[in-house]
Amino acid sequence: MRILFSILVFLGGFSSAGFADQSSGLRKMLTGDDSRGWEAVGRLNVAGRNMCTGALIAPDLVLTAAHCLFNKANGQMVDATTIEFLAGWRGGRASAYANVKRAVVHPDYVFATESVDIRVRHDLAVLQLTRPINKSSITPFQTGVRPRKGADVGIVSYAHDRAESPSIQESCRVLARQSGTLIMSCDVDYGSSGAPVFLMGEGAPRIISVVSAMAEVNGRKVSLGMSLEDPLAVILAELKATEGPFLRSKPVTRRLGTQGGISRSGAKFLRP
Repeated sequence: MRILFSILVFLGGFSSAGFADQSSGLRKMLTGDDSRGWEAVGRLNVAGRNMCTGALIAPDLVLTAAHCLFNKANGQMVDATTIEFLAGWRGGRASAYANVKRAVVHPDYVFATESVDIRVRHDLAVLQLTRPINKSSITPFQTGVRPRKGADVGIVSYAHDRAESPSIQESCRVLARQSGTLIMSCDVDYGSSGAPVFLMGEGAPRIISVVSAMAEVNGRKVSLGMSLEDPLAVILAELKATEGPFLRSKPVTRRLGTQGGISRSGAKFLRP
């Protein structure tokens, strides 16, 4: 409740210009030319049931959202070996693909689907592939530090209605930063979870966040991600220090509710 309430109050302080009704600029990348340079973003097929988006940050490491790795019906983490990464998936073909051998979730992450329980700050995971993807056409992305408020960012994502090719939005904004959470104007939908958010316009794009959730305030959507630097450092340190098919530091014991929710203020808070 704490994060949801603070976000809603904070958003209420923006002028209407911050949420202007306009085209998002989201466009599908349908050809090889459209996708060039973005092949390290791929579709994640999770346990044959769900899909998310992920991005390579090393030849054998994929960055995504932690909640993508959980079964919504029982709240349990899926077997990491049932996850497949399809780099540059477009039109039924991947530039490269690999299965996952293990996954590391941030130790402070707790899975939830109810709006009042969702926590964005630690919703991060790194997947280690069974083999590195070493192709000259696929370059893993570097990561960057927390962007300033008002920074121009971009997003490359898949979604339920565009699952066969990625889409790019090259210009959206960081609307606010609060308690390790970024509130952004980027256009996301179901399937976009785990999508990389890039700092644009400063040389090569760097990943500075991962899509965790979307909120709807007065009929206008915003996207939510985490400040990447600190939680990613924790995960990479654990990945280096431990071994196993999948890892998390503490079990999930709560039974969870259904996806999404409505607070007393009438604002919706959903998982994309």
